Amino acid sequence: QVHLVESGGGSVQPGGPLTLSCVASRYTFSSGCMGWFRQAPGNQSRFVTFISADGTGTTAEAVKGRFINSLDEAKNTLSLQMTNLKPDGTAVYYCAAAQNCGRLLRETDNYWGPRTQVTVSS
Repeated sequence: QVHLVESGGGSVQPGGPLTLSCVASRYTFSSGCMGWFRQAPGNQSRFVTFISADGTGTTAEAVKGRFINSLDEAKNTLSLQMTNLKPDGTAVYYCAAAQNCGRLLRETDNYWGPRTQVTVSS
C-alpha cells in the first residue's frame, strides 16, 4: 500500500519561506503524478501544484512564482518550496499521489498524506 508522509509544516511570518517535504513509499513515480493540495479554515480543498512523471507540471495562479514543486526520484521525495508566504497561505497542506495528473486533480482515487499545518501570521 502506498504511504505518504509530509513534514516541514509550522508557523512563519508573512513574507517568510517554508519548505514542505513528502516521502512516498511503495509508489512508482515513473508512471504517475504527485502534488500538493491545501485546505484553509472554512474552505474547500484546493489544488496547489503537481508534477508528472514526464516532468511537466502546473501551479495554481494564487501561488505561481512563489511556490516551487520538485521531485527527488532517487529519494522518492516531493518538496514544496514556499516563499513570500501570505496570511492566506494558512492552511492544512497535504501531499497526494495518483496514477496520472488527471486523476490527481479529480481527487477521486488519490493517495493522501496525513497533512501538515502551515500558519502564516505575524
